Amino acid sequence: MSLYETAIKNKSALQEKLGKKNINQVPVLDKVIVAMWVGSLATRKWVKDFSDLEENLRTITGQHPQMILSKQSISNFKLREDMPSMLRVTLRGQRAYDFIERLVWFVLPRVRDFNGLSDRKFDGRGNYNLWLPSQAVFAELTPEDVKTAMWLQINICTTADNDADSKALLESLGIIFQKKA
Repeated sequence: MSLYETAIKNKSALQEKLGKKNINQVPVLDKVIVAMWVGSLATRKWVKDFSDLEENLRTITGQHPQMILSKQSISNFKLREDMPSMLRVTLRGQRAYDFIERLVWFVLPRVRDFNGLSDRKFDGRGNYNLWLPSQAVFAELTPEDVKTAMWLQINICTTADNDADSKALLESLGIIFQKKA
């Protein structure tokens, strides 16, 4: 049984846990945004092609990434307008749940010194942000595939309107948070 089917099945249990009167008030996973910052590579003269990073992100997420261009020039970062700055993928529905399942069961245990995610990364509106130090922690990629190690920013967007409901949803999906000391 996939995480998507399990989440639908356990929606009433989450409703009781949160004390919601209507089943439609229970938060669900809206989307997962996976982004890779390539702006620092774009300022170097020897990097002209991002096809290996695009292929890595495509392998990780199962979707073709979108190249985001800079909107303004920033001289301190040697960034000019319309230079490549980020690769981004937005996952919705079944793909978002599948990505979270792989993240929880295969990726996070491979992160060095992992002892749970911090509960301070919520944004106040029910969304959770985390970053991974390299795309090499994904089992889909071999060490030969990763020519340039770049960190990944993962934004988990939910339909919850507060952090407590969002945390309860993410815990029901299997995400482990750090214990308070």
